[in-house]
Amino acid sequence: MNDQSRNRITLHVDMDSFYSSVEAREKPELKGLPVVVGSDPRKGKGRGVVSTCSYEAREFGIHSAMPISKAYKLCSDAVYLPVNMKLYKEVSANIMDLIRIFADRFQQVSVDEAYLDVGKGIDDYESATLLARKIKDEVLRKHGLTCSVGVAPNKIIAKIASDFNKPDGLTVVRPEEVEDFLFPLSVSKIPGIGKKTRPILKEMGIETVGQLATIDVQLLIARFGKSGVLMHQLANGIDFREVREREEVKSISTEDTFHEDIFDPVAIQNTFLALSEKVHDSLTRKRFRFRTVTIKVRFEDFRTYTRAKTLHAATTDKEAITKAALNLMEEFIGKGRFRLLGIGVSKLEKIDEKQTLLDDFF
Repeated sequence: MNDQSRNRITLHVDMDSFYSSVEAREKPELKGLPVVVGSDPRKGKGRGVVSTCSYEAREFGIHSAMPISKAYKLCSDAVYLPVNMKLYKEVSANIMDLIRIFADRFQQVSVDEAYLDVGKGIDDYESATLLARKIKDEVLRKHGLTCSVGVAPNKIIAKIASDFNKPDGLTVVRPEEVEDFLFPLSVSKIPGIGKKTRPILKEMGIETVGQLATIDVQLLIARFGKSGVLMHQLANGIDFREVREREEVKSISTEDTFHEDIFDPVAIQNTFLALSEKVHDSLTRKRFRFRTVTIKVRFEDFRTYTRAKTLHAATTDKEAITKAALNLMEEFIGKGRFRLLGIGVSKLEKIDEKQTLLDDFF
C-alpha cells in the first residue's frame, strides 16, 4: 500500500442480510428458510425486484436487485415478504446508536452499514480486533442479529474485508498484508466496478485486483479517463477518504411501481395523493420545510422523465406538494401508459424547534 495513505485504523460494520435477518428475528419460524424480501412475486409474474434475501435463498442463486419473477422461478417455495422499511429503519437506528459509541468518528452510509474511525486510543490491530469482536457481541446480544466487520488501514480495504467472510465474519487486514489480501480477489470486489466495467477490463486482460493494480495506469486513463486513476488507486489499497458524518438530508422522495401499467387520470391523481401523503409524513418526522417539488415518470417502455417546480417560499403544506405534482404531470397525460410515478421534495430547510413550539402554543 502507498506510504501516503494515512496511518489509521478503520472498521466497516455490515449487517448480514439485514432485512431478511430482521424478519427472521421477528418471526422465529422463518429461521433456516429461504426468505426473499421485495415485492409480490405474483406467482412469477411480479414486476418488482429482490431487496435482499437470506443466505438460504442465495443457495438457489437469488440475489438482491434480481427481478422478483426470476427469483420465483429459482425458488417458488421461498417465503416472499414485502419490504417493511419502517421496521428496518427502527432496528437500524438502535444498532447505529449502539455501535456509534465505540468510534472516535462515525459514518453511517446506509441502513445496514457504517464506518468507524477508532481514533488515537486504539493504535494497534490487536486492540482494534478486540473492539470489533466487542461490537459483534453487543449487536448480537442486544439485537439478536449478526454483523460482519472489516478492520483495515482505510475505508476501501475495510469495506472489502467486511464482505470477505460473511455471514458473522471478522476479517483483519494489516498494512503489510494489503497486497496479499487484495491482489488475488476478482476486480468485482472493488465497489463501483460493476457489470458494465468488468467486461471492458476483461478485454484488457484484467480479471483480478492484482492485475488492475499493476497495469500501466495510462492504459486505464486512455480507456476510462479520470475513473481509471481511481480504479488503479483502489486496487492498490489507496483511499484518502476520512470517516465523517453524513451530510444533511438534501431531498425526500418516494415512488410507486405498478403491477399493471396505468393511464386513467383518476388513478394517476389517487397515486399522487398517496405519494404526497408519504412524503409529507417524512417531512413532518424529520422537521423540514421544502421549496422544490419534483415528479418522476416512467412509461411502459421504460422512458423516464423528471420535472420540477420551485415555489416562492418554503412550506410544509401537503396540498402544495400534490398541486405542484399534478400540474407537472399534465405534460404527460394522454401520452402513454405509466409503469412508475414518483414524487420528491428538495431545497429543504430545517424547522426551528422554538418557532414550532410558539406556533403550536398559539
